[in-house]
Amino acid sequence: MKARVKWVEEALMVGESGSGHAIVMDGPPDHGGRNLGMRPMEMLLLGMGGCTEFDVMMMLRKSRQDVTSCEVQLEAQRAESEPKVFTTIHAHFVIHGRNLNEKHVQRAIALSAEKYCSASIMLEKTAKITHDYEIVNL
Repeated sequence: MKARVKWVEEALMVGESGSGHAIVMDGPPDHGGRNLGMRPMEMLLLGMGGCTEFDVMMMLRKSRQDVTSCEVQLEAQRAESEPKVFTTIHAHFVIHGRNLNEKHVQRAIALSAEKYCSASIMLEKTAKITHDYEIVNL
């Protein structure tokens, strides 16, 4: 996997993935940014959310669950001093569908956290990561 980040000006950067997708990152105004893009640490948190949600959806599809929507809401706390690593991360899944089996949902979230989500497992080295969920059966 490859990526590159190119400095544009002040705190503004453009990141490009090896697959050719680009995203703008910027810092807050008090650090020279113009608030034109996400902060790099926000992207890290989003990456974890995307990684775990991907896993959960793959497993729920495999178990033939009729999921109509899935959202993971993330909340993180960072250390007060440098390096300001994540110290806690909470992932709250909201899963809508028809006749969803709670055991399948629990198992998918647990397997993602314990075995499959590379991002969560890396971040777990500094952060206490917790998960919960709500199921909305239609």
